[in-house]
Amino acid sequence: MHSSTGGPSEGDDPFDAGAGSILRQPRAVWATAGASVVAFMGIGLVDPILPSIAKGLNATASQVSLLFTSYFLITAVAMLVTGFVSSRIGGRKTLLLGLALVVVFAGLSGTSGSVAQLVGFRAGWGLGNALFVSTALAVIVGAAAGGSAAAILLYESALGLGMACGPLVGALLGNASWRYPFFGTAFLMAVGFLCITAFLKEQPKPARKTSLLDPVRALGHGGLASAAVSAFFYNYTFFTVLAFTPFVLNMTPYKSGAVFFAWGVLLALFSVVVAPRMQARFGSLKVLGGSLVLLAADVVVLGYGDHTTAVVCTILSGAFIGVNNTVYTELALGVSDAPRPVASAGYNFVRWFAAAAAPFLAPKIAEWTDIHVPFVVAGATAVAGALVVAVRRRALHHEAEELQPRHATEDSVTVFAN
Repeated sequence: MHSSTGGPSEGDDPFDAGAGSILRQPRAVWATAGASVVAFMGIGLVDPILPSIAKGLNATASQVSLLFTSYFLITAVAMLVTGFVSSRIGGRKTLLLGLALVVVFAGLSGTSGSVAQLVGFRAGWGLGNALFVSTALAVIVGAAAGGSAAAILLYESALGLGMACGPLVGALLGNASWRYPFFGTAFLMAVGFLCITAFLKEQPKPARKTSLLDPVRALGHGGLASAAVSAFFYNYTFFTVLAFTPFVLNMTPYKSGAVFFAWGVLLALFSVVVAPRMQARFGSLKVLGGSLVLLAADVVVLGYGDHTTAVVCTILSGAFIGVNNTVYTELALGVSDAPRPVASAGYNFVRWFAAAAAPFLAPKIAEWTDIHVPFVVAGATAVAGALVVAVRRRALHHEAEELQPRHATEDSVTVFAN
């Protein structure tokens, strides 16, 4: 029997006896967390095979980079839709809808005969992924055996594992053909669909339905708007590294995958372990401003250094990105009085537009100038993000100082996942 809160009661599942342990959770939690790993893998999956895709489809770097642009443009717009949908049809159906879309469009991506087709299919993939990842955390917490902390940590671990392993899996499968990573993702998500169908029961719907405009209205709060604008500039830097650097490194899929695997490991480690400790010692705004400036310096050196320097700086950027993700999360959720899912959606609606812009603009800037200038622009946007934090520190300061840094909390994962 299920409890009134949607979590399973003891006796439903042999794993329930371990409530509170990250390794002893109901099968529904494991099914959703496993699918979450694959969902987050999809973000960096194409990284090591971008040059291979360009060669296979006779496309330019700027054309292939649209794989990120279409994906994140749809993700940004979907932020206004996911809460609207899940508050009406429920979390389980939203997860299954998202997974079904990913299976279909990831599979179609592998059959693409032109870069235009592949870009279009990635857009559909982005919609499915947005529906899934924005709902998965709430479902995991609701299905947990008791006590949300362990389940949330499991989800956050899935996030980090997916971000780290996406490039590695892309490299291993893509070394044979650039099409295989797409087929592999479709297969794994189909397995996730079957597991969630079998193990996850529907949970209660929210008491209040979310409207499409609620996230936009939330941005009327000055503090939340400031956090979103600063994150917009930062995300441009983030996705210049993620989407444009593979062309600069010009490595085999195996080597590129290894570089971005190391990048993902640092991102996860600094996001989960290092950032909360730095916040506790120095305060959120100082940590964020300093990390943004260091990221700016790192990407400029990446752009102008030799090959070895570029590899080192690419990996090192994962540390700064991990810190920034955590601190922005805390600010976005604590600075306004909007319901946290609504504040999260509004914040992500703004920042994901930069994730869509950077992959398109970086190679275009390189074509217009030279290969170094995109990294100068990325450094400038990181500095711009730090300046927004400095200028708007009064709007951000109160909540930033009162927030208690969290090792693994529902809200910190929600913002990053969204």
